[in-house]
Amino acid sequence: MPSPSSVIVHKFGGTSVAGAERYRHVAAIVTGADRPRTQGIVVSAMSKVTDALLDLVLRARTHDDTYVAALESLIARHRDTARELLPEGEAARLADVFSRDGRDLADVLRAVWLGRGASELTEELVSGYGELWSAQLLAAHLVAAGHRACWLDAREVLVVSTSSEAGPRIDWALSEKRLNDFRAAHDEELVVITGFIASTREGVPTTLKRNGSDFSGSIFGALFGADEIVIWTDVDGVLSADPRRVPEAVVLEAMSYDEACELAYFGAKVLHPRTMEPAIARQIPIRIKNTFAPDRPGSLIASPARLEGLARRAVAGFSTFDGIALVNLEGSGMIGVPGVAERLFGALRGAGVSVVLISQGSSEHSICVAVPESHGGIARDVVSRAFAPEIGEGLVQRVELVPGQTILAAVGDRMAHTPGVAATFFSALAKAGVSVRAIAQGSSERNISAVVDRADSTRALRAVHAGFVLSDRVISLGLVGPGLVGTALLAQLAEQAPVLRETLRLDLRLRAIADSKRMVLSETGLSPDRALIALEASSTPLDLDALAAHVRAPHLPHAVMIDATANETVASHYDGWLAMGLHVVTPNKRAGAGPLSRYRSLRAHESRGVSWLYEATVGAGLPVIATLRDLVRTGDRVSKVEGVLSGTLSYVFNVWDGTRPFSEVVREAKALGYTEPDPRDDLSGMDVARKLVILAREMGVAIELADVEIESLVPAALRDVSASAFLDALPAHDAEMSARLDRARAEGNVLRYVGVVSSDGKAKVALLPYARTHAFAGLAATDNVIAFTSKRYASQPLVVRGPGAGPEVTAGGVFADLLRLAGSLG
Repeated sequence: MPSPSSVIVHKFGGTSVAGAERYRHVAAIVTGADRPRTQGIVVSAMSKVTDALLDLVLRARTHDDTYVAALESLIARHRDTARELLPEGEAARLADVFSRDGRDLADVLRAVWLGRGASELTEELVSGYGELWSAQLLAAHLVAAGHRACWLDAREVLVVSTSSEAGPRIDWALSEKRLNDFRAAHDEELVVITGFIASTREGVPTTLKRNGSDFSGSIFGALFGADEIVIWTDVDGVLSADPRRVPEAVVLEAMSYDEACELAYFGAKVLHPRTMEPAIARQIPIRIKNTFAPDRPGSLIASPARLEGLARRAVAGFSTFDGIALVNLEGSGMIGVPGVAERLFGALRGAGVSVVLISQGSSEHSICVAVPESHGGIARDVVSRAFAPEIGEGLVQRVELVPGQTILAAVGDRMAHTPGVAATFFSALAKAGVSVRAIAQGSSERNISAVVDRADSTRALRAVHAGFVLSDRVISLGLVGPGLVGTALLAQLAEQAPVLRETLRLDLRLRAIADSKRMVLSETGLSPDRALIALEASSTPLDLDALAAHVRAPHLPHAVMIDATANETVASHYDGWLAMGLHVVTPNKRAGAGPLSRYRSLRAHESRGVSWLYEATVGAGLPVIATLRDLVRTGDRVSKVEGVLSGTLSYVFNVWDGTRPFSEVVREAKALGYTEPDPRDDLSGMDVARKLVILAREMGVAIELADVEIESLVPAALRDVSASAFLDALPAHDAEMSARLDRARAEGNVLRYVGVVSSDGKAKVALLPYARTHAFAGLAATDNVIAFTSKRYASQPLVVRGPGAGPEVTAGGVFADLLRLAGSLG
């Protein structure tokens, strides 16, 4: 923090806080108890009335008599603010000041009305009154609050000479002398200075023109010899990119003067280079802070020496410069000919065309310049005339104009010392499908600029920003199906995502969620623990194509769609998703057990580096598919896979010991949530058959679901009734099931509902007896157990066993697949 003797210049701009509250808010910032008692110099440019004052001039000039009432309303507003903000006596004094100023303005505006015109001098005189009123209100409030404060009309101190193309020129010697005179007469702790306005050497009121408010802060920081200049805005600091185009933009902790100037030149909302000149010349640090979050650190702009030890990236920020046209001069007759560039730039200068960017290859076959698009036609014509002889002789092939372009710039002092910056920049553009028309980089390597089509500018900006700021460890996620499994997955993400971000710098960013009717699309990401609330409130109808396009944002390095449904329609979109580079993670068995041709098409995408992961389709969170794949990929020949593949039916046949009817155990399993809403979905054997098909295909056995022999436990007479009618009628079939159990037990066996597939393509799902010593006999609750018989595991199968049902374990399997994918992506 600054020492008690230090000088801080605070510059405040217009705020969204209205009336007296705005002045209280600013006063609280500069006099807060938790802040050092510094000599605070507040450059007050808080007034939002400048535009309103200029509008009065326009009305008067066009004989719009409403300017009279508008002026009266403006003065009345300031009198009301004074009464609300200040003690009665001081409020009355300032009200008189505002009324007197109002009369003066009325006289000026009357002259404008009579003459139907207003000079620049008149406009500058009128527009400056808002600064005078704001400064007096703030100073009076500070005094009333018990602080030693005064106000300074900058026109009494700040002297400017005739403006040049670069803006007003400050008479530093005269301004410094006048300020010294003022300080000799005033020792107040707080000085409130009007921003934006100044005077000429002749004492004529004027303004600092465009960006004059920030310029005031820098000027008075230099005049006072400030230790720091604080520019208060409505954002937390300088952002790495325009947040309107890049929602993922982050606040930059620190940047050098050179970086700030480069970014500002290319259109970033940093201080204009001109406004920083006084601070740069005297090496005064500039801090950008949020008026409404004053405790946040903001962004520090300073010399490299002052920034030592602060966190800085190789690339500080990114910006775009729209409204650009390219003029390309091309011809073999230019190679090795001296003076070509001189003639080109001389022609452009003669026509008053500013060149924004230059790109030339070492072959000298062409020179490309970027110019403001509004001057594009003029530039093409003057260059064509300048090189008319060469064009006529065929030495220059063409002068081409390419409108509708944008300059994309990456800026950073440390780019010169960081290998691979250019590679990352252009690789990010390539991955986003953005073509580059021209490239420029200075020898300082502080800036890499590329010219791209304006239509691609936002995509390009977000792509390069993600490439540097977000890194390859950001994964864009979409979740379809927030049912039991989806909800459990959201809870796991909410708990674990911060840990993964902290330990592995892995950013799992949930950017979309959808159920069967609605969806929510987010640019910056949904909090997993609030996503369901957002979905409940959404009125956006489900559109799976739009959802996928959003998740597969071209500016983000990786994207994953999580399908937590059991829906065939959703599964039918996998091929398109994978084709667009969208990885798919799912517990949905429909695609894995669907038509073999579709299965092969989905697996074929793996050759392009796009993954379809479905470990949780068999065994929930158990490593069933991973184990089988490891066996096959390492050269083992798997001859048979068999197992208890249904957690529901595992529970039923583990619990059912004959002391209770079979139908009662089925009802119990449904009450515990182990079955589907209609238990026939489990008892039919179709779910087990789908899992068996998935395992068979992993073995290399090309079968269809219709090839599986299925023994359904649903009596034929109950297959077409309602779910409730099925449960009511099921007891009538208990005797048949009891007889099967009795036969098995008489032979020392237990009953297990299993799936079996062999390498010859034979596959069946059936209720089979197993010896009490068999691995399938000693199961508990909803355990799954799968046995792999292979060349390596011939005498004793390799067995995988554990809980194979339940939302949490299934979600855990999906999460594990997601992390497995993240690992493969680097």
